[in-house]
Amino acid sequence: MICQDNFSRMIESEELSRMRWAARRGMLELDLLLEPFVTARYARLSAPDRQRFQQLMLCEDQDLFAWFMQREQPGDEELAGIVNQILQFTHTAPEDR
Repeated sequence: MICQDNFSRMIESEELSRMRWAARRGMLELDLLLEPFVTARYARLSAPDRQRFQQLMLCEDQDLFAWFMQREQPGDEELAGIVNQILQFTHTAPEDR
């Protein structure tokens, strides 16, 4: 059981590292939104929400920018859900994160 827990933590650590890397985009505005979210919240997301975030990281920067600036909404309801979580996170005080 202990070995399984260590293996799970190793996988989570690798996944978290991949998502930190994926959150580094070509636009500073996106970096300032995504990197803190990954650092503070990604590990606590449910498995489906982690998958949604991973899917979000496959989107184009221009789309992400439009969604996070709330100029547009993602056409996919599940992506819209994770975008809303990130937006809510950015509107919380740092001490509440």
